[in-house]
Amino acid sequence: METLEYEIIINASVLKIWNLLWNEETYPQWTKFFMEGSQFKTDWKINGKTYFVDANGNGMVSTILSLDQPNSVVFSHLGMFKDGVEDTKSKEVIEWSGAQEKYFLRKIDENSTELRAIVHSSKDMEAYMNNGFTKGFEVLKNLAENS
Repeated sequence: METLEYEIIINASVLKIWNLLWNEETYPQWTKFFMEGSQFKTDWKINGKTYFVDANGNGMVSTILSLDQPNSVVFSHLGMFKDGVEDTKSKEVIEWSGAQEKYFLRKIDENSTELRAIVHSSKDMEAYMNNGFTKGFEVLKNLAENS
């Protein structure tokens, strides 16, 4: 597993960026570089259920390991979700189960915030992650600074 880090400075408050990250209307806008039609569903509970899915409702099942709204959230990916069925036990899933995706927001001053993501990824997914986070964070910056 590789550990990849992404960060961007955005001229907006921590709370505004947090809301743009996880709002059901804006989440698909910044995550479209991973998969068009991306959606995010969670109960916002530690050890609860979180789903990162495509337009068809298929994707990953995860859980929240830690949460300090609006400053940080750490997800642990548990497995795949397809056709309404969770797979957390297959050989393919076990190879990456437990990979984490962490988001940290830090106030720099009254007008700017550092957004940082740290993700665990297989080497063959590195270019995909780099593209998704680099372009996605630029969309977030644009949304935050121009809305």
